[in-house]
Amino acid sequence: MIYHHAKKLVLGSVFASALAIAGGASAADTVGLITKTNANPFFVKMREGAEAKAKELGLTLQTFAGKYNGDNDSQVQAIENLISSGAKGFAITPNDSVAIVPAIKKARDAGLLVIVLDAPTDPIDAPDATFATDNFKAGELIGQWANKTLGDKAKDAKIAFIDLSVNQTAVDYLRDQGFMKGFGIDIKDPKKIGDEDDKRIVGHQIAGGAEDKAQVALETLLQKEPGINVVYTFDEVTAAGAAQALKGVGKDDGSVLMVSIDGGCPGVTNVKAGVISATSQQYPLKMASMAVEAIDKFVKTGEKPKVTEGLQFTDTGVSLVTDKPIDGVPSISSEEGLKVCWGN
Repeated sequence: MIYHHAKKLVLGSVFASALAIAGGASAADTVGLITKTNANPFFVKMREGAEAKAKELGLTLQTFAGKYNGDNDSQVQAIENLISSGAKGFAITPNDSVAIVPAIKKARDAGLLVIVLDAPTDPIDAPDATFATDNFKAGELIGQWANKTLGDKAKDAKIAFIDLSVNQTAVDYLRDQGFMKGFGIDIKDPKKIGDEDDKRIVGHQIAGGAEDKAQVALETLLQKEPGINVVYTFDEVTAAGAAQALKGVGKDDGSVLMVSIDGGCPGVTNVKAGVISATSQQYPLKMASMAVEAIDKFVKTGEKPKVTEGLQFTDTGVSLVTDKPIDGVPSISSEEGLKVCWGN
């Protein structure tokens, strides 16, 4: 099946809704969640995790979201609202990993605990903590899988890249560069997309995480090189659009390896259907739940979250999902992936 966007949640304003989870909670018990948008099911699942944990702990949760991917201004305003409301802390998935840093600093200076989810800021130590998938590892896993699946043919691969945005945020370049390393492509500047000189790279296009734009992006690359046999996609919505492009030229027969990252239920269903060859699964519900719990602990004890050993953030886990396992690359099946997609 091809994944199409779930219907957007109607939340009344750009900042989503202020959800009073615990009746009678005071301002001192308020925590926040700020996501990139409300359109992506990934962030819906993140909100579910935060809501459940806030209810369990007797906290008031206020949720906010940008109007669109890349909307930094709305996120800055959300932070201002949380500061003025007396919140003790918040978790945020930044729309712009650099531009959001001054607002995060202002919140920390005001005494709020700030936890970044999923997409690290630049610099990564701008917040008090980051709870995230190891996005570089997620990219590396699908790169290794694609390389080993092709075997000797990997040296002659023709690879299309469909990335997220011109901003080249941390989550964008980490996934892209992780794939490069996994596939065996020499990385130049690890924070820059598109500066490689490997002849196997057909080109990079940007789709903004939108299915229709992803279709056009791959159509453009296929016009340049009809022999594309590997497609890296930033996420599974992007992969769905790219799949439409492959279908349009009769290349939806499994001859092209399509790899992606996210591991949501629709995406894993597309792995099961053969639309996506392999994807790296992350766990947004767990990220948000852990963040709310960490803020509560900070309020009660003053203790801040600790990073995972050897990393600059708290790793919330990643698993490769494919029904075509390959020796040397640990993976789970689509059936297993569907049991835990995004924290179900």
